[in-house]
Amino acid sequence: MLKGLLSAIGAYKIYERWLWQQIKSGKMPGHIAIILDGNRRWASERLVASWVGHQEGAERVNQLLDWCLDLGVRCVTLYSFSMENFKRVPLEVEEILQIIEKKLQEILTDKRIHENKVKVKVIGRIKLLPKSLQELIRKAEDATKKYDKQFLTVALAYGGRAEIVDAAKKIAEKVKRGQLSLEKIDEDTFEKFLYTSHIPNPDPDLIIRTSGEERLSGFLLWQSAYSELCFLDAYWPDFRRIDLLRAVRTYQQRKRRFGK
Repeated sequence: MLKGLLSAIGAYKIYERWLWQQIKSGKMPGHIAIILDGNRRWASERLVASWVGHQEGAERVNQLLDWCLDLGVRCVTLYSFSMENFKRVPLEVEEILQIIEKKLQEILTDKRIHENKVKVKVIGRIKLLPKSLQELIRKAEDATKKYDKQFLTVALAYGGRAEIVDAAKKIAEKVKRGQLSLEKIDEDTFEKFLYTSHIPNPDPDLIIRTSGEERLSGFLLWQSAYSELCFLDAYWPDFRRIDLLRAVRTYQQRKRRFGK
């Protein structure tokens, strides 16, 4: 059994190196966004509580950050908790938010964040989250607000339609106060009022969704107009470095014309 395991590990490493050789000379996506899907199904198939799946998924995020830093991906955006997720049973919602709170607490002292100058930002309707989590978000953002080398954005209490509605409300308020004229409202102006306005390139080059589902579920509806989409069968807790490398390879193989 041990011999078989070692053989499998060796084969994995060989395949990983082969993938790296394929993509290392190609253009890397500057912004990767990921829909972290499949935690509950991962737990269900292993006959464990759903929070175990969410905890395993949260640990996978730590590895993802390392992999993206190694690849030179400047911006990473994670869809962690949607507006619709509030409809789940209260105990599961509480468990998920506690796990997220723990991970944000770790960010405050994470050497990778500070050594790599990673700006951390949480987007969504933050006021719907528990007060303790709101305070922790403020601390994490304040601790990294001067960084601009890398960008880690986490979508919590997020919905793409809600984001567009909130942007429209902010613009309407500006117009009402006479601070903005209707004639000056265009796509560039609108983008400045979206949650992602802090990101140098807010439109993801590549969006990955795990778990086999093939839809965006309201994720970055405005920003994803020309994003390359990659849907993977693996549940998020099973996401590996080779899955990221394969997704990047898929991105590199596509011809991006942006409608031209």
